[in-house]
Amino acid sequence: MDPKTQAGETKGSTEADLGRAGAAVKEGVVRSLKGLNEIEADIVSLVRNTVADSLKLSADLAGMSLNLTTEVVKGAIRATEEVGTGLILSTKSVTKGIIMGVGDVGGDVVGMASQTVKGAVKGASEVGADVSLVARRAVDGVIEAAKEIGVSAEDMAKVAVGGAIEAAGTIGVTAAKAVRGMLAGVAEGVRDLAGAAFPAKPPAGPPPSGRPEKSTPSEAEKPADQRRKTKE
Repeated sequence: MDPKTQAGETKGSTEADLGRAGAAVKEGVVRSLKGLNEIEADIVSLVRNTVADSLKLSADLAGMSLNLTTEVVKGAIRATEEVGTGLILSTKSVTKGIIMGVGDVGGDVVGMASQTVKGAVKGASEVGADVSLVARRAVDGVIEAAKEIGVSAEDMAKVAVGGAIEAAGTIGVTAAKAVRGMLAGVAEGVRDLAGAAFPAKPPAGPPPSGRPEKSTPSEAEKPADQRRKTKE
């Protein structure tokens, strides 16, 4: 076989193998991402229903919400410790589920946003996880929940970011700096997205010349004496 022909066939075979490898990886990643989405949705549903069902039985909604939120966050952290991974992945879903569960029973979702993020940050520090990443995931969960339950995502983001920074400050200067850096501009970003989705309408003003346009009355609108003068 001609060396050039053989080299061409080898190159074509290699390119085909690379193409198949790329397609296989793509399909695997798609399946994995779909699986992750399903897992996150299951966690949100579990936490939401658990929180809502527990709060329905409480006479002290505010006090119970705070205590329940603390226990749910601790439970999620203990679960990830037992498995050995998953804290950063699950934090957003757990936070989102808590906020939505509190909202289902008419609780203070704004107050719970701050407390939930604080609990997540402190819990991450206790198990040696990346505090800044956990803080960001928790804030993302708050923002997603706010959008779904119909409250101001910008206001919720500000409260959540404040709670994260406050909790990080109790851990240490390094943690506080890392969390501030990770969450810089989050609330402003939410506001910008909202502005892009619902742009403000320009105020109604005078014509470009700056003077109101004068309309010429029709013959029927003129007084009778003026109509006679026009005819004459």
